[in-house]
Amino acid sequence: MLVCGPSRGGKSAWAEHLLAALPPGTPVTYVATGGLHPDDAEWQERLRLHRQRRPAHWGLREVGGDLAEALAPGRGLEGQALLIDALGSWVAAHLDLDGPAWRHELGRLLDALKGRRDRFTLLVAEEVGWGVVPPTRIGGCFRDRCGEAVGLLAEQASEHWLVLAGRALPLHRLALAVPRADV
Repeated sequence: MLVCGPSRGGKSAWAEHLLAALPPGTPVTYVATGGLHPDDAEWQERLRLHRQRRPAHWGLREVGGDLAEALAPGRGLEGQALLIDALGSWVAAHLDLDGPAWRHELGRLLDALKGRRDRFTLLVAEEVGWGVVPPTRIGGCFRDRCGEAVGLLAEQASEHWLVLAGRALPLHRLALAVPRADV
């Protein structure tokens, strides 16, 4: 399942709400892809709010950019529902990769997620291409890679939600897929 949208639109809160519908006793692990950044007060406040919202019985796995590896069989996440938050931090961890290496890493992630088809997996992803064109090469690379990854993840997701302005739209029910032109 994929939950995407812009910053501060309510993606994580909606994802947590969706997990609340799972049968009682279902083990849930929050998989964090962002760094801890102890010197960034604003980031620390975001982490605090996320922790405060989550039920105390949920597990936590901080994986940073090693998401595909963490999802591999034998890494301790089998039999658990996962909330992966968020794609943007994972993309940022791989901005130093050249094109072929990036596509390989993205393929590894897609394969790892396909391998979890029989388990509840929810991925939160940023929609970053709706605003100003980034003035830097690295900003453009981040925007393009996030867009590419979200598009590919949406193709294999069982459900796809767009969350913005505090509202959740079920894209899997309301929208038609745009035919892809392989480039």
